[in-house]
Amino acid sequence: MPTSVADVIDVLETAYPPELAESWDAVGLVCGDPGDTVNDILVCVDPVESTVDEALSLGAQLIVAHHPLLLRGVHGVPANTVKGSLVHRLVRAGAALFCAHTNADSASPGVSDALAAALGLTVISPLVPNEDGRTGIGRICELPEPEPFASFLRRVADALPVTEGGVRGAGDPNRPIRTVAVSGGAGDSYLDNAVRAGVDAYVTADLRHHPASEHLAGGVSGGVAAPALVDVAHWASEWPWCEQAASVLRTALGGTVGVHVSRRRTDPWTVRAAASRPEDENE
Repeated sequence: MPTSVADVIDVLETAYPPELAESWDAVGLVCGDPGDTVNDILVCVDPVESTVDEALSLGAQLIVAHHPLLLRGVHGVPANTVKGSLVHRLVRAGAALFCAHTNADSASPGVSDALAAALGLTVISPLVPNEDGRTGIGRICELPEPEPFASFLRRVADALPVTEGGVRGAGDPNRPIRTVAVSGGAGDSYLDNAVRAGVDAYVTADLRHHPASEHLAGGVSGGVAAPALVDVAHWASEWPWCEQAASVLRTALGGTVGVHVSRRRTDPWTVRAAASRPEDENE
């Protein structure tokens, strides 16, 4: 029997239950006919022009993306708008789009498990657990052996895809790192959770100036130093999930469908310029 879009959705919703999604989120089938046959799938972080181009060039009948295309309510998808044009291209090509966002963040295994695995970390528990204690946002992890923060920062940079923003660290480069919290995607709202967890370092994306500065200024609380911070690109922090989702599909579908992971960099930052003034002139 041929595999349908509905068959693939059953697999994905078993792995990433929609009830785990945040109330504000928009997950599930965005466009496409559940009854259509699927021969090839493309898994990506962002449903954008580049990945739609890639999927259609592959002849894929389904894109599985992490980020929603239509997160906020819309009243129409005309073809002369950015997102509407993508919907029209997919519909005309007979391709469907399915999104697994915060449900994939909270699932076990989910986005942060994939990030932890890429960094060589052993997962202990969720950082912000749900009532079941097994699912939830972020993960608390351990390294096999302690290593200096500078070495850990290099570990992160070597493990994730290259982006123009690179990997930034905030903390003592010689601080021993053994326990680590990770949260794929924007994670500065979980800084307090990382502090309460008592970890040595926290890896996430999109750390803003003031929350990071205030976190570090907290110093030592209750005898525990605030975790050192590692800030990576949002796209890079979630890209390891693509292979996880692809593996789920390959296993469940028994090789009857081609499952491809997009390696196109959809991080929006494409150019970086070095400072031209000597450091001692910076204000």
